Amino acid sequence: METLKQKTVADLVTENIKTAHIFKKHGIDFCCGGGISIERACEKKGIDVETLEEELIQTLADNDRSYNYKSWAPDFLADHITNVHHNYVEENSTLLLQYANRVMKVHGHHYTELVEINDLVRRVVGELASHMKKEELILFPFIKKMVSAQKEGTTLPRPHFGTVNNPIALMEEEHDAAGELFREIAELSNNYTPPPSACNTYKAFYAKLEEFENDLHLHVHLENNILFPKAKTIEKEILQ
Repeated sequence: METLKQKTVADLVTENIKTAHIFKKHGIDFCCGGGISIERACEKKGIDVETLEEELIQTLADNDRSYNYKSWAPDFLADHITNVHHNYVEENSTLLLQYANRVMKVHGHHYTELVEINDLVRRVVGELASHMKKEELILFPFIKKMVSAQKEGTTLPRPHFGTVNNPIALMEEEHDAAGELFREIAELSNNYTPPPSACNTYKAFYAKLEEFENDLHLHVHLENNILFPKAKTIEKEILQ
């Protein structure tokens, strides 16, 4: 029987989304890099696996209600991602860019890392905008067509991209790229810790960056570890 420490990080977060907070606290990637065992993740981070296991067990024992994303139908989950996470990115990107530019102009001469952070923020916001449109205009509509075809027993027209695996592979690559940009931002900002002399705008900027990254982690987790595997399974079942 598989022990807790042998489970992959992604699998545990998929089973109970509340465990994501524990992994986040310890700096363990649960979205793009979640395919390794909890034991291996602890080894890489130099964390005592027994301590982490105790925290996870405590979290799993907490019966507070949380969304069981794994039980949601793929079309419903795709709509949820669009309405909640895509909208979050769209609504907060302009503010994030304004913060990044203002803080860099005022404090960049002293805290030179702000110049690079500003550039990274612009890159990740631009890449996410393009990425989300591909999902909303191409991938998600096809997933909905597959769900409909499976329910109604109708023939699914072959898409121009051949198989759902192709756009999914591209989306996963872009997730990795966005994750890497935010890892750089987190490192440059000392995990979003403003200097003691920081003004309120500086503090607000780092707080918004951290909030944005946290939302992105859940966003990517829902796609990489739940929606995309479901889509691949449906396509296989239809083709058979």
